[in-house]
Amino acid sequence: MVNQNDVAKWLQEVEHPAKGDKNLIELGMVENIEIEEGKVTVTIGFAKHRDPLAEYLIGSAKAAIIRNAPQGTQIEIKSIIKNEAAPKKKGLDLGEEELANVKHIIGIASGKGGVGKSTVSVNLAVALARLGYKVGLADADVYGPSVPKMTATEGLMPDAMQEGEKEIIMPLEKYGVKWMSIGYFARPEQALIWRGPMACNALKQMILQVRWGELDFLLIDMPPGTGDIHISLVHDIPLKGAVIVSTPQDVALADVEKGVNMFRNESVNKPIFGLVENMAWFTPEEHPDEKYYIFGREGGVKMAEKYNIPLLGQIPIVQSIRECGDAGEPAALSSRPDGLAFLALAEKLAANLN
Repeated sequence: MVNQNDVAKWLQEVEHPAKGDKNLIELGMVENIEIEEGKVTVTIGFAKHRDPLAEYLIGSAKAAIIRNAPQGTQIEIKSIIKNEAAPKKKGLDLGEEELANVKHIIGIASGKGGVGKSTVSVNLAVALARLGYKVGLADADVYGPSVPKMTATEGLMPDAMQEGEKEIIMPLEKYGVKWMSIGYFARPEQALIWRGPMACNALKQMILQVRWGELDFLLIDMPPGTGDIHISLVHDIPLKGAVIVSTPQDVALADVEKGVNMFRNESVNKPIFGLVENMAWFTPEEHPDEKYYIFGREGGVKMAEKYNIPLLGQIPIVQSIRECGDAGEPAALSSRPDGLAFLALAEKLAANLN
């Protein structure tokens, strides 16, 4: 039989990344544990300003109990605000206030995974910064955040500060870009067991409570697909439009059509600023003038023409792109052909918007 002491012990596995890795029990955040036949109910208390990692902690608490409780145990995690929040100020919403000085908020999307969307997002951000723009990137792929790895910022923790009734998160800065990712608040090996609404709420907090400051571009690296996270982002974040990333083969292009149709649906109705054909061809580093179209030829070009979307660029497969990503040094920092391809992409996107 499960008892309250068992559950309290399991909840000691849930550490708060912004509180010196102290766990929920140490922090006194577990308000109540109820045990009924076949069901465990835990109530977690948050301060009046609402912890920016609330959804992460709720999901982690549930996961800790799932790992330890007998199979079939029903689990419910409730949350309460210990003190009533003060009325919001009139004017801008507290979240929108942090985006007030951001000129262009652009979603980087793809219809399917594995097309290099995050690679394009990170390198596009760095390339725009190299062109002199003020840039930020929010890693919205909550189930597979890759920005920390690709920028060599793993293990770093963004600072947080209290301003009145709200807590503000300060983005990390490197390569002239401001970075934010859920990956900074979870261990690399930790699986985030979140349902759609929980992931959406966590994601909105990770964007709306960040002190972005004055930016020309805020890129949002969106998760693959066309699910509820995308709809939530479009409705709750003032996206100006999207850039679609694909590879040339037919199976990827079929999913691109779904992504295009999602943004053009009357309930979303956001412009698509262009399509990026990633992995357009393979070029051996020792033979830079050779091109091998291993995934098909100009599939992205044809798709852009079909849907009347600007083709922003074709990015080749070059071994250095993968090596730079793994090393945390984006290829766009270099003057090699891959770096110049990302710079050309950034120039074209900026020109289309300006």
